[in-house]
Amino acid sequence: MKIYTKSIAATGHEEVSRAAAEIMENGGNAFDAIVAAGFASSVVEPALNSLGGGGFLLGNSVKHGEKLFFDFFVDTPGRGHERPDLEPHFFPVTVSFSGSDQDFNVGLGSAAVPGTLKGLLHIHKRLGRMDLKDVIHPAVSLAGEHILNEKQAHFLKLLKPIMTLFPEGMSIYQPGGRYLQIHDVLRNDALKTFLQQIAMDGGESFYFGEIAEMIGREMKEGDGLLTREDLTAYEVKERSPMQVSFRDYVLFTAPPPSVGGTLIGLSLSLLSRDDAAGYPFASSEYLLHTTALMQEVEKLRGQGCITPDDYRRFLADDRNIAKSADSIRLFSRGTTHMSIADKDGNCASMTCSNGEGSGYFAPDTGVMLNNMMGEDDLHPDGFHSSPPGQRVASMMSPSLLVKDGEVKLVIGSGGSKRIRTALSQVLVQVTDFDRSLQDAVDAPRLYWDGEILQLEPGFPGEAVKKLEEKVKLNQWEKKGVYFGGVHAVVPGKAGAGDPRRGGAVCEVSG
Repeated sequence: MKIYTKSIAATGHEEVSRAAAEIMENGGNAFDAIVAAGFASSVVEPALNSLGGGGFLLGNSVKHGEKLFFDFFVDTPGRGHERPDLEPHFFPVTVSFSGSDQDFNVGLGSAAVPGTLKGLLHIHKRLGRMDLKDVIHPAVSLAGEHILNEKQAHFLKLLKPIMTLFPEGMSIYQPGGRYLQIHDVLRNDALKTFLQQIAMDGGESFYFGEIAEMIGREMKEGDGLLTREDLTAYEVKERSPMQVSFRDYVLFTAPPPSVGGTLIGLSLSLLSRDDAAGYPFASSEYLLHTTALMQEVEKLRGQGCITPDDYRRFLADDRNIAKSADSIRLFSRGTTHMSIADKDGNCASMTCSNGEGSGYFAPDTGVMLNNMMGEDDLHPDGFHSSPPGQRVASMMSPSLLVKDGEVKLVIGSGGSKRIRTALSQVLVQVTDFDRSLQDAVDAPRLYWDGEILQLEPGFPGEAVKKLEEKVKLNQWEKKGVYFGGVHAVVPGKAGAGDPRRGGAVCEVSG
């Protein structure tokens, strides 16, 4: 067992990283810390995360000697629903981004069966060693009050129509009639009380007791789809992580229902058929090759290559590889992530999401439920077309990069469709271009959206000009949350927080 000189946490908020570091400093392991971080994140990143959302965790446990994947993403609702033909409370809300407006579907009918709370409690019971009350304590303090930072104030401003859709949201985010802004104090007294209750009853009331009953009743009265039976039946699933060989490494990443893990695996598998890049990072060759790779993966995805079995069958045929290689050479929304590694070698990579939020708060909890039933990316066959009790697919892909049995990198990202490309670009910079972790995270990114190449600023002008000869570009004026938020840790050495999403790193020595 390898012992490191320090424990490291990299997350999307300074208070979340601080909560994780506090737990490890007081004797907790990486799993105690990731659970504390998850609870704290649900308090201080309310536009991105919630106990009413869903997520995945990929961990490396020294004690258990195995890679562990926990799936606590959302289920489709409707078990035992008395009106299966109901027209649900489900409608679009317009959110104004810089230069454009976008509609998100919200309301009671947009809420899927939440898994985050049950997932965090399951992980703590399975792998933690501290008392639950101590693990939750940082979140309790933050719910009492904390200062709204610049990033979170920006996210809340964008989502104001959703955050204030119901009276509960108005009382939290627009107290006294004034919507919260940067440096304001954010208080969520109902959430503070609920967190204290969780420390005593282990969250039983939310899934089995009085709160579950109230949620079911309000959903029924308000034309929602979520039922008490849904909450009672929800289960955290432990799965075998997906493994992808890349260079001298093995990437452990999210299996289905995550689509993102498969697409990352496909990207790295195609890259591994060639030698490491012989050209500099950010050169025209880098931009052309990366764009061509994204286009090829997107084309294969459109042809149905979206499961591990699909892509293994594809890779088994050398004719497929040759064709894809030629194609590449010829060209020559709310989510947050936490990465933690403790000094004993335990590692935890966790990605959580609340979508944009449904606007609906579970009674007496201060917890907004997700709007995953209103995310068009997650429902290609149409809204409310899947039967109740089905685990919803996701692009989230918490990952571990391993070499010779040792975890070399704990990594993940928020960013919807851009998760897989953000992770792939950072991984390749670290492995093929030998760049430092923070440099790789800070570096400009690109994303092929199917029609236009979205390009962050920072690439050399001459390289961009050559790229423009091949593909239509949209050059951004500044780096933004659109391109993901990669937070990563090299165990025992360094962490990197993505400035696009308020990334912060905390270390504990000894």
